Amino acid sequence: MAYDEDLANRLRELVLGEDGVTEKKMFGGLAFLISGNMAVSASGQGGLLLRCDPEETDALVAKPHAERFVMRGRAMDGWLRIDPAGVKTKRELERWVGVGVAYARSLPAK
Repeated sequence: MAYDEDLANRLRELVLGEDGVTEKKMFGGLAFLISGNMAVSASGQGGLLLRCDPEETDALVAKPHAERFVMRGRAMDGWLRIDPAGVKTKRELERWVGVGVAYARSLPAK
């Protein structure tokens, strides 16, 4: 499955004003990086993939439509998948993008 172009365009609009933003195809989707650190991605599996503070993972997955990202059969702290139903509105998408951007900004630049 290819990533959702409409979602990628919506993400692009939200991160456009951030310093140090680049786009990169990763994990089968289109990722938006801040100073070299992935913040958020239009997932190739549908919906959103984002990075977050690993310490906040449990609280974030308690929210509707959010789950840990599973890589090679292992659920990862600090990585979330947001179901497409959880990013239908601009407000929902802004909230999740804010989580990913804030965490990427907290990391040293690559």
